[in-house]
Amino acid sequence: MKNIQLVGIVGAGQMGRGIAQVAAQTGYDVILFDAFKNSLDFGHNFIKTQLDKGVEKAKWSADDAAKAFARVKTTENMSDLKNCDLVIEAATEKRELKFDIFRKLDEVVKPEAILASNTSSISITEIAAVTKRSHLVAGMHFMNPVPVMKLVEGIRGLETSDDTFNTVAAVSEKMGKTFIRANDFPGFAVNRILMPMINEAVYALYEGVATAKDIDTAMKLGTNQPMGPLELADFIGLDTCLAIMNVLHDGLADTKYRPCPLLRQYVAAGRYGRKNGKGFHVYDK
Repeated sequence: MKNIQLVGIVGAGQMGRGIAQVAAQTGYDVILFDAFKNSLDFGHNFIKTQLDKGVEKAKWSADDAAKAFARVKTTENMSDLKNCDLVIEAATEKRELKFDIFRKLDEVVKPEAILASNTSSISITEIAAVTKRSHLVAGMHFMNPVPVMKLVEGIRGLETSDDTFNTVAAVSEKMGKTFIRANDFPGFAVNRILMPMINEAVYALYEGVATAKDIDTAMKLGTNQPMGPLELADFIGLDTCLAIMNVLHDGLADTKYRPCPLLRQYVAAGRYGRKNGKGFHVYDK
């Protein structure tokens, strides 16, 4: 397996900053890249805030927090990732955006480095194919919020080597995560199961089976889920849910994966969930 010491993160949003924090807390040196300075500064400051909160709650010492924060460097220049041993892309769930990022990473990052995607649904085989190092590309699907959730869903593309996959598994486990292995099928394992459940909950709302509140209450109290499916959709982002359902529908060509018209309508109206305060429920921004 490869010796991973320097980890690059592409994207300082919710997922990227979470991955950066966990990587730094588990001893990795981190370079956090984002092309937008405002996003980069916000993500870096957010990591500091989360580390400080952990000190206040006695989760870790002030010294450990300071050392972890010192391991996170930031940059607006992708070329600064050139010496990374592993780069984890955590950009928006858009196919062409990810393809473009991986083309650029393949050009600037040292040729022996592993490139991983935090995609929740887009084919790792297709992402790898835009690079000249398909055997060094894998999926590392972290769950949100990254510092809390224990799972990393590893996705093996058609050309992913054993060494690459074993390395990303070892990195995930060093980060304190449980690593599960999935092959490169639409939705992988988690979203192949989760998103149709959410979509069916949206259909139940669309067809007037029950209110959003009652659907969520029924699933929380009736099946012991910590969040109801519509509440969870709001947490994930309705635009992301729709994107994943489109991947499932297009990739598997089965009508059972057809996104509910109400989900499409909400996204078209700009109702994305918690991130902008209004989805199936209304939230304080």
